[in-house]
Amino acid sequence: MSTAELVSPERWQATVAEALQSGGRFAGGWATADGGWHVAISAGAETRVLVCRAPERRVDSIVEIVGAAVWDEREAHDLYGLEFDGHQPMRALVAHPQELDAWVTPVRGGGVHQVAVGPIHAGVIESGHFRFHCVGDRILAMDPRLFYKHRGLERAAEGLEPEVALAHAARACAACAVANTVAYAHAVEEARGLWPSPELRRQRTVLLELERVYNHLNDIGAVCAGVGYATGSMEFSALKDRAQELCREAFGHRFLFGTVAIGRGDAILDQSQAELLRRRLRELRAETAAAWRELEFAASMQIRLEGVGILGHDRALALGAVGPAARAAGVAIDARAGNPRLACAGLEPASIPNATGDVAARVRIRVVELDTTWDLLDELLAAPLEAATTTSRGASSEIGTGHVESPRGETVCAVEISGGRIARMHLRSASYASWPALADATAGNLLPDFPLINKSFELCYACVDR
Repeated sequence: MSTAELVSPERWQATVAEALQSGGRFAGGWATADGGWHVAISAGAETRVLVCRAPERRVDSIVEIVGAAVWDEREAHDLYGLEFDGHQPMRALVAHPQELDAWVTPVRGGGVHQVAVGPIHAGVIESGHFRFHCVGDRILAMDPRLFYKHRGLERAAEGLEPEVALAHAARACAACAVANTVAYAHAVEEARGLWPSPELRRQRTVLLELERVYNHLNDIGAVCAGVGYATGSMEFSALKDRAQELCREAFGHRFLFGTVAIGRGDAILDQSQAELLRRRLRELRAETAAAWRELEFAASMQIRLEGVGILGHDRALALGAVGPAARAAGVAIDARAGNPRLACAGLEPASIPNATGDVAARVRIRVVELDTTWDLLDELLAAPLEAATTTSRGASSEIGTGHVESPRGETVCAVEISGGRIARMHLRSASYASWPALADATAGNLLPDFPLINKSFELCYACVDR
């Protein structure tokens, strides 16, 4: 359930602080063309959307009380011209000024030099620029510069019927297509006062967990590539490809495009199809376990992962990291836990005995999460998936939010509906939330270790370039 509350500029900081002290958690901020500034505070199944109508487009910054809002305020400044009093310096994020001082961290001292990487890379990846401040090979700070292909999907959705605008959420990122569209569908359904049936909750959970399987397999393989362990890289790439082929065979698309709709579910499997998918997932699980055992005993690889790219517990909390990156640092946050709109009853955030927050921990947490996902899929596919729908539950409202655990963490979508059309859509992906944490985890490491650290987070560029 989401509620919108208008807050005066004089009470803005105090109201946000009170919401956080009451057990709420920052879930994103976004601006509107009329100068409005929205902040979502999540508390379990409840979301408060605090709204400030900033006079003369100025509002007090909240970054001193919630560090996770830094990127949100910088983005609102670049795209909508909002000024945040107390946010100094206001460095550019979406805008790309030529002057380095306008966007990079100021670093001074003897022997300090900069290394620029990207935005064009040797691999087939999206555009991203990384500016390293170093002394020798030791990184003092790193500034990521993304948004090179900012597509304006949120603005393009405005004025469209929600069913039509769904494609804009789906195309924000292929690897997160299910998470993005389920979050969007949940937001629209909440605004319309609709509630998913048990069958629809089960269907969407199956799709989300299949997406998690192939992403986690890909990410483990990417870390192997980051240390030059070709055997592990190739093996997990093959397993990831197998998982995507299962998605295609069952639902028609390797990235599961077209499987999520508003108010209904058409991802149908009869008994024999569900049992076939279930059996093949069990086979894939056994092969994944065997591949992981090989990695565990590859000492030359394991020694490269430990103590590299550490994101500590307190820093993870302060920066608002989510997903495997946060849980590897001991922060027990998982949007699936207690989510009544999905079939994840009783699920607890994954944990590992030694949550060191380094590359090794981020790999191991994914292995633990895969075990949970295998179990969940095996249970959910014990019966056929049938056509599903929603029921009316409560009055409609002008705003709705959806919170979904993508493979990279909590993705939040907020929609405002006016006259049956999208007045505003905001998609804050897990990658967007964790990019500042990746930059933080890079500091203090050797420059040649950055590709490994980057791959251990494996954040999306496309989700940010929405």
